[in-house]
Amino acid sequence: MIDTALLQRAVGDGVITQEQSLALQRLSREADGPPRTDAVQDDEQLRLVTGFADIFVTIGLVLFLGTLAFFGGHAFGLAITAAAAWGLAEFFTRRRRMALPSIVLLIAFTGAGFGAVVLAFAEGISQWADRPAILATGALTAVGLAALHYRRFAVPVTIAAGTAALIGTLVALGLAVAPDAVQAHLNALLIVAGVATFALAMRFDLADPLRLTRRTDIAFWLHLLAAPLIVHPVLARIATTSGGPAGNAQLVLAVVLVLALVALITDRRAILVSGLAYAGIAFGSLMREAGFATNALPLTLLALGAFILLLSAGWHPLRAGLLRALPRTLAARLPHPIGAR
Repeated sequence: MIDTALLQRAVGDGVITQEQSLALQRLSREADGPPRTDAVQDDEQLRLVTGFADIFVTIGLVLFLGTLAFFGGHAFGLAITAAAAWGLAEFFTRRRRMALPSIVLLIAFTGAGFGAVVLAFAEGISQWADRPAILATGALTAVGLAALHYRRFAVPVTIAAGTAALIGTLVALGLAVAPDAVQAHLNALLIVAGVATFALAMRFDLADPLRLTRRTDIAFWLHLLAAPLIVHPVLARIATTSGGPAGNAQLVLAVVLVLALVALITDRRAILVSGLAYAGIAFGSLMREAGFATNALPLTLLALGAFILLLSAGWHPLRAGLLRALPRTLAARLPHPIGAR
């Protein structure tokens, strides 16, 4: 099998195009023959750290840029920090293609740009944190900076960062125009944003079912963003409604099981991980209701650990069974359509 990471680096450096990379991967798979059915793949490969050098450089970046922002302390200082992050990305991202430092530099660039705009507009205004229009301006600036950064460096997490900034922009604009209505329906708005982000993530996932290109990395970060936007408002609402702790706990666990099914079908664990904290709270409530108040915490942790281990061990056969239950045309389009043939 041809080295996928090498092909991605070649695409990033402009040596070959994305279409040529896909063609080379297809030829390589044909030359290798059909994959072994007993081979277990890593379903969600995260290109985060390629060596200790990534961690070493990241520590240096955090220290340097963090101190630079601290000494700046104002709009111009944060603008200098953003410019420094861009300049460092020219070397560590564009030339060295280092994954973890690239993520840190993206966050520093967009975050410092956001802060610079907010502080610039907030100078001389008391209680600027209560001015949603200023925050909306800063968030919209972050969207533009993220787009500019992606055009230059094509870091996969940038799409998720830009999406988060866009959601923040829309929420802040809503608070500026109709604060009471937005605050009353904030959970519903976050769920809509999460579903839209999930749909965007699935678009990238369905475009790369074998998870060989940059699209799968983009989809991973979008799923990571979509999960809390969907899970937190739903489960927080359930946990605070009337009906008794035990009844709510059972409903929370039922929702977590639904999330597990979605995670299995899409082969993405992020949305399930976001619900584990609520599952722990719900299970602890059930333990206390059953009279195990003294040992509720260790029993909860034991149950969660067992659930995660059992799900991990049976991930492939469970997923194969679920995909066989879906319509064949849909299952075949999903990432790693095991058992769907």
